[in-house]
Amino acid sequence: MSMIEAGSERPLRLCWRSLHFVKYHGLGNDFILVDNRDSKVPKISPEEAVELCNRNFGVGGDGVIFVLPGVDGTDYSMRIFNSDGSEPEMCGNGIRCMARYIAKLENAIESRSYKIHTLAGLIVPCVREDGQVVVDMGPPNLNPAQIPTKLPGNEKGFVVRAPLNVSGKTWIVTCVSMGNPHCVTFGEQGTQDLDLDALPLEQVGPLFEHHQMFPARTNTEFVQVLSPSHLRMRVWERGAGATLACGTGACALLVAAVLEQRAGRKCRVDLPGGPLEIEWREDDNHVYMTGPAEAVFSGTAFL
Repeated sequence: MSMIEAGSERPLRLCWRSLHFVKYHGLGNDFILVDNRDSKVPKISPEEAVELCNRNFGVGGDGVIFVLPGVDGTDYSMRIFNSDGSEPEMCGNGIRCMARYIAKLENAIESRSYKIHTLAGLIVPCVREDGQVVVDMGPPNLNPAQIPTKLPGNEKGFVVRAPLNVSGKTWIVTCVSMGNPHCVTFGEQGTQDLDLDALPLEQVGPLFEHHQMFPARTNTEFVQVLSPSHLRMRVWERGAGATLACGTGACALLVAAVLEQRAGRKCRVDLPGGPLEIEWREDDNHVYMTGPAEAVFSGTAFL
C-alpha cells in the first residue's frame, strides 16, 4: 500500500530514479535531450515523458529526445516522445537540437556531419562552426497512401490544392510527408490570403489533426505568402499542439508552395519562434533546412 501525502491523492515515492538531461530549443520548439548511448531502449517511458514535459510540474518541453546507439552503419539513432506521450517518426527542430547535443558530447570544435537513424529513415545534419545546423531532410513523399491521407490524388497522383471540409468550411490543402504527415493550407476556398494573426489556431488545429482524412493524424501548417522567396507560417503539431516552430513543417510547406506555384525552391520561412532557410533542390530532389539550435540549461530530474 502506497503512502499518500497529506491533503493530496498523489502517492509518496519511497525511491527515486535520477535522469540527467540538457534542454535545447530550436526557434522556441523546446526539447529535453537525454544521453541514451548506453542502451537501445529509452531510459524513460512515454508516461514519464509526459510528466517531464509538463510546464508547471516538470521540466517543460515539446518532447523528450533520446540519443541512442546507431544501427545499420549510422552514427546514432533518434527516438522522441511528444509532450502527450505519442511517438512521431522524426522532428526537424528536434534533430538540429540533437546534432548540437551530440557535438557537445563529442567535444567537436569543427564542422561535423552525423548520420542519424530515425523512424522516418536516414537524416544527415551538419553542425557548422557558426552554430547553425544544415539538415539534409531527404526527398519529400507525395504518395497519398504513404503520407498517409485518404484524400484523392490529382492526375499525377499528388494531393495538391485539394478541397477539405473542416467543420463546415472548405479549406484548400496540399499534403506532404517529410517522414511524418503534413497538411499545408494557404487558406479557405475562395479567399486570396490567409490572415495568420486572426487565425483561431487552438480551435481549428485539432480539427485538422484528428480529421478522418488523416488516419495517422497530421501536422498542419497555415501559410501566408509574403513574396516568392519569403513565407510565413503558424503550425499545429500532431501530439504537441501549437508550437513556436516546426522544422519538418517548414520543409513541407515549401514543397507545397512550389507545387502550388506560389514560391521558388529556396525560401525564408518565418515561424513564430524565428526564421528557417529551406531549399528543395532539383538536382537531388532533397529538401535542406538551415537553422539554429541552442542549449538552455542542464539538470537532473527525479522520477
